[in-house]
Amino acid sequence: MSQARPPFSSLPLDKNGPHGNAWGLYGTSDQLGALNLLTPTNTLTAAKEIEHGIRISVDWPLDKMSPPCFNRVAFGHSINNKAPRSVNDDTVTFNTQSSSQWDGFRHYGYQKEKRYYNGCTNEDVLGSQKNGIHVWVENGGVVGRGVLLDYKSWAEEKGDWSVEACFQTTPITVDVLEQIAKSQSVEFREGDILFIRTGWTNAYEALDEKARTTLSETYPPPAIGVESSEATVRWMWEKGFAAVAGDQPSFEAWPCQNTDYLLHEWLLAGWGLPIGEIFDLHRLAKECKEKNKYSFFFSSMPIHVPGGVASPPNGVAIL
Repeated sequence: MSQARPPFSSLPLDKNGPHGNAWGLYGTSDQLGALNLLTPTNTLTAAKEIEHGIRISVDWPLDKMSPPCFNRVAFGHSINNKAPRSVNDDTVTFNTQSSSQWDGFRHYGYQKEKRYYNGCTNEDVLGSQKNGIHVWVENGGVVGRGVLLDYKSWAEEKGDWSVEACFQTTPITVDVLEQIAKSQSVEFREGDILFIRTGWTNAYEALDEKARTTLSETYPPPAIGVESSEATVRWMWEKGFAAVAGDQPSFEAWPCQNTDYLLHEWLLAGWGLPIGEIFDLHRLAKECKEKNKYSFFFSSMPIHVPGGVASPPNGVAIL
């Protein structure tokens, strides 16, 4: 941990703000949060992870979740043929969180205090571009060293993974994450981009149409994910991740098990730590296992929407 990073016990940094916040760590006007850890030096170091030149997209198809959960608008695509010329245009409509996505800092605030990262208000969100996802784009995106923890493969080896568990509130504890890291010989570094594969996307693809519809009509849809606990937020703070992502619809097991440690509040609103959800990690996990290498160079450039709330990642891992 760098000297500039205070201990977990010092949180909240803004004593007049909500629990767990790190407001002011990078300045009172900062809009990048933990992405400040992705420095030029960090990028150069991360590039050394490229050993095989294998490029792997982590974007699930935009139309894959059909119908989408959380009452979100379904994906739409139309082609406009400009006959008699052999020319086509197309129009795409989608909710930025209906498939692979980064949750930006305008997505989820402290629910009681109604504040987003660095004290941003609902009025700021609706009346300005403060904390918009365009800030990430204009500062180089989410680019650095990625690390994968393959929970699905680890649990399968123990006979503990099932499709059913993916659609239940199945918390993954820090103890389990550490066991997976040890089994994969993963050593974390400050500024890492953490990926956790639960197997949710694989489980979803195994559902028939009726089951998918039932899931979309269940609110909130229960799902596997990281445990909401003090141990989890302490571990994430001490590791110093720049961003976290998983292949499940909510990074934390849902519904939240302990609202005092709601990860969307702590990470997005409190620390400015991007949360990625429904990433397609299947092929990445396969290549990591074959190469026995679970760290890689990762590059993601969100769509450049001024004041945007969320975005598809447009992410690629390079081993």
